[in-house]
Amino acid sequence: MKSNFIKCGICGWCLENLWTGFLSFRRREMKLKSQSSLWMFPIYGMAAFIAPLFKWLKNYSIIIRGTCYTVFIFLAEFLTGSFLKKRGMCPWDYSDAKTNINGVIRLDYAPLWFGAGLLFEKLSRSGK
Repeated sequence: MKSNFIKCGICGWCLENLWTGFLSFRRREMKLKSQSSLWMFPIYGMAAFIAPLFKWLKNYSIIIRGTCYTVFIFLAEFLTGSFLKKRGMCPWDYSDAKTNINGVIRLDYAPLWFGAGLLFEKLSRSGK
């Protein structure tokens, strides 16, 4: 579990930096600056806690598995975002997005979380 927590935390952190760097490129900021927060490592690391779900869903199609992971990631994002936002520590704010929920979830990110869930599944299965 500890190993998966670290793998998921590092992978999530790296993906976030790639994503925010890509968004800089789209804004024509050629320094490609990315941003993250130390809070994000344990948040992404929590993907390791849904490893039992990976085992339970292993015989289902990729669509069902990815959809389930998306729902759980949205739930974790909502809970951690709401917790941190109440304390003035939330590193993200989606309030300006059309599809936001309380500024802590962007529904248009569902395809990204779908893919991330499948990646976390693969990470949790590797090395066993």
